[in-house]
Amino acid sequence: MGCEIQICDKRSILAMNNSLTDSFEEIILHSHFLNWTPDWGVVIDIYEAFPNSFSVLSPFAYSYLEELIRSTTSEYGVEIYDEKGRVKQHKVGMPLIKLAIKENKQNKPEFVAILEEIKRYYLISNRSDEGDNRHSVAHGYMHPRFWTKESFERLIYDIARLSKFAGF
Repeated sequence: MGCEIQICDKRSILAMNNSLTDSFEEIILHSHFLNWTPDWGVVIDIYEAFPNSFSVLSPFAYSYLEELIRSTTSEYGVEIYDEKGRVKQHKVGMPLIKLAIKENKQNKPEFVAILEEIKRYYLISNRSDEGDNRHSVAHGYMHPRFWTKESFERLIYDIARLSKFAGF
């Protein structure tokens, strides 16, 4: 009986690894060839060599997620000016998600549904966060030792789900 459980555990670990490999491949397939593809190759190399590197790689993944979402909006690749001709800051975080939902609601309902799911990454941080959102990672709210491998791999999976909608 113990052997069967061990085999089952090995199979589920193998399935998870294949899923992660598939996710990385999907991201690279749709990433901007010059700006992001080489970096994703480095991420994969590092993660394969050092599986505990997720705390170092999470900020990169969140940066990419933000750029990926922005690439589907009217803010991608352009300067935005206010009424006085001054450059305005681009939307980030939840306002960016809301803009992407608004601008893609009619033409990309599948994309919008995924965006609704990933809003969880953009919720305001609190004491119980464990690296499961952009704020605790990007703003250093939670020390990296509290982030988890599962959080990182879930983020990679979600980025892969959004990747085919990239506007790069």
